[in-house]
Amino acid sequence: MSCREARLQRPLSLAALAVCAAEPAWLGASWAGAALPADGASGFAPDALPLQHIAAPLLGGGLPAEGWFGRAPVRGGVAHGVRYRCDGQLLFGVIDIDEAAFAPRADAAPLQQAGQHAYDSLFRLLADEGYPQLWRVWNYLADINADAGGLERYRQFNIGRHQAFESAGRLAGDTIPAASALGVTGAAAAGRLSIAFLAARSAGRPVENPRQTSAWRYPADYGPRSPTFSRAMLARLPGQEWLFVSGTASIVGHATRHPGDPAAQTRETVANLDAVLAAASRSGGGPAWRRDELSCRAYVRYPAQLPAIEGELRRALGAAAPIVFIHADVCRADLLVEVEAQACHAA
Repeated sequence: MSCREARLQRPLSLAALAVCAAEPAWLGASWAGAALPADGASGFAPDALPLQHIAAPLLGGGLPAEGWFGRAPVRGGVAHGVRYRCDGQLLFGVIDIDEAAFAPRADAAPLQQAGQHAYDSLFRLLADEGYPQLWRVWNYLADINADAGGLERYRQFNIGRHQAFESAGRLAGDTIPAASALGVTGAAAAGRLSIAFLAARSAGRPVENPRQTSAWRYPADYGPRSPTFSRAMLARLPGQEWLFVSGTASIVGHATRHPGDPAAQTRETVANLDAVLAAASRSGGGPAWRRDELSCRAYVRYPAQLPAIEGELRRALGAAAPIVFIHADVCRADLLVEVEAQACHAA
């Protein structure tokens, strides 16, 4: 069963977004591009649903949107600053935070405060609505590798995120979601932290990569607080098992491999994807997960390196594999590519 056949997740064009607006089970979407489509373009109204704007250009074509769909008519609203929709099993939400709303403090930079506030808000929403299980999170922030006040901005974000997980009692390994965190640039991204998430009433099962140190166990070399995410998440819906693969890069143990070599980094990334698929296959109750089932986003730091990266991914995943390439900065300055994915099995 492909992701498209399972219907939970679908790559979409602008025209398809307008068509989907009539679907009563539409939970939300993301849009990649320097700007959002104008309100009413092709019949699409961006303010009508939870929509995450990934303020980064597409590379090499591909569909700009990704839609998420439930199985029953949704209801939604805005609470704690989160725009959301839910269908009785799943909840999709988006929160955008302006860093300028937070004054610098001696103990916390604005981005750290914004990250903690965003996660505190989404945890309150999940508690209020009764969807306690956080399966997948997508984080986008400006200038992710820039130094601000002596600490990289990604590390500032990690402190705030960790504090929110700690305050909510969510630091146990079996409660940590799959996630990605990417850097975006340009006027639409400046000072803006954007977080989208998929949560459920039922628990998922985190998956770790035996080739890598668990991110939430990284040593202090990578910042005062470790990144709070699992390498993947297995989750079940009626008749389906889903695998959500976090942003995956050229890291073995906790160290970057092949600095400066985009092709070698991509091959190492594929080896890590294989390790996650194997670990998920051992943990899941269905058939083994395969590369050719993956629907992917690949984030590329330098557009000039796209041919090398795309060539390696096409050789590994298939010439027709559904991969969307996006120009974005990865969470470490020496990482050139990151791949995230999802796949679905009949259960």
